[in-house]
Amino acid sequence: QVQLMESGGGLVQEGGSLRLSCAASGDISSMDALSWYRQVPGKERGVVAVSIRDGTITYADSVKGRFTIWRDHATNTVWLQMNALKPEDTGVYYCNWWHDNARGPWGQGTRVTVSP
Repeated sequence: QVQLMESGGGLVQEGGSLRLSCAASGDISSMDALSWYRQVPGKERGVVAVSIRDGTITYADSVKGRFTIWRDHATNTVWLQMNALKPEDTGVYYCNWWHDNARGPWGQGTRVTVSP
């Protein structure tokens, strides 16, 4: 089973940028979907961005125009570029895969804190 490890989080001021990476332990090119999620205390983990194998990409309304997801099959890495960050983007970010109606195991995530 392909394991994922997120990194790149940190503390940034409002309006700043961060680039998150998600390193996979195996081949991601065949994954039906690769996604980034965000979790904040007291709320369910929510989808932020999705990269589907056919090339389709979708974003949560709250991040459209500011976040960009892409996958690098050569390095088995999924990236999330986050620009124009807002305090409401604060949370723990996770990546995960979806394949053959199954989702991968959750990693430890990477924490993003955006200060006003």
